[in-house]
Amino acid sequence: MAAIDSIDFDQESPVYPCSTTQTRTRVGLAILVVVAAATAAPVSILAQGVPNRDDAIEIRKQFLADLDTLSSKFTALANAFPDDKYSWRPGPGVRSVGEVFLHVASEYYVYVPLSYGANRSPVIPKGQGELAKFEKGSTKAEVLKHLAAGREYAATALKGLDPNSLVGTKHVFGGDYTIVQLSFNDTDDLHEHLGQLIAYARMNGIAPPWSTK
Repeated sequence: MAAIDSIDFDQESPVYPCSTTQTRTRVGLAILVVVAAATAAPVSILAQGVPNRDDAIEIRKQFLADLDTLSSKFTALANAFPDDKYSWRPGPGVRSVGEVFLHVASEYYVYVPLSYGANRSPVIPKGQGELAKFEKGSTKAEVLKHLAAGREYAATALKGLDPNSLVGTKHVFGGDYTIVQLSFNDTDDLHEHLGQLIAYARMNGIAPPWSTK
């Protein structure tokens, strides 16, 4: 899986395992997104790859917009799976349908806010095994509840941050990263899990709802 899956959220200071090559790729992609989204994007981000205040506001805006799109698709898929498929898994040692959905919710509760410098949600306490314990409560009702609540928590936490706290680089997860790099690592992983769940759905004869319109 992607980098986020290798992070132990139960540790006080998790390490952010993003290679230099991955970082350069994500920075390049993020620059293109920001330039396309903001017609008056400042030259500084092109010159330095490090966001100033205006850049950071635009990056956060685009990141939250992507979270909205992802959230709507995760929720649509969660509703499309019948209750009795939530325990289905493609093989031993692989997350079940319900566990993948709750892993996504855990990223809303923990990783997304931490990436931006906000507090993690108390829904998943710190401590050895708490994340795994959270993922095990993977009924359809729990999944739908936490997808909604987790998305709302992440959005509220990020919107409440002072834009000045998002500029330059941030020392998090054992390294120094820009909000561009952190945002793209988050969305990379969430899009990967969306693809994973689409594959799970297709293997069970379920068409993603948006593909049938």
